[in-house]
Amino acid sequence: MAINHSAVIGGVDVARGPLGDSNESVEQLNSLLRGEISAAETYRMAIDKFSKSSRSSDVGLLQGIQQEHSRAAQTLRDRIREIDGDPSDASGAWGVWAKMVQGLADMVGDSSSLKALKEGEEHGLKDYEAALDRVDVTSRQLIQNQCIPSQQRHIGVLDQLINLSATA
Repeated sequence: MAINHSAVIGGVDVARGPLGDSNESVEQLNSLLRGEISAAETYRMAIDKFSKSSRSSDVGLLQGIQQEHSRAAQTLRDRIREIDGDPSDASGAWGVWAKMVQGLADMVGDSSSLKALKEGEEHGLKDYEAALDRVDVTSRQLIQNQCIPSQQRHIGVLDQLINLSATA
């Protein structure tokens, strides 16, 4: 039998946020989770492409970002379970779109692939920022302290790679 360690103060469950909004939090977190799953899948495609190109030295950086997206997906799954939700297990429509965009960028060249990855990171950052007002307090802290800084870091790395690509 699980012990409930949360407390309700002023109509707010300290662990979950305002009472009654865990369904909205689960929906929002699942949307973010699908984005993270899609990002991990998209980076796998890019890693395959870069490992066969003259930019193979960039593969390690891309693998690091891919691993961070996989960890973020697991963190979101864990949080969804903590608030009694059922985590998504696939990227859904967002994943299909991201793969299509990355596939088209791959046909054009390395710089286009990096720009497509950066656009995906920027979209993910906007999704996280928009989610802040739609999730419980604990999930908000997770997004603010882990997810948003990771997205910002990924954008910075991709900017550097794009700039190197332009000078090469």
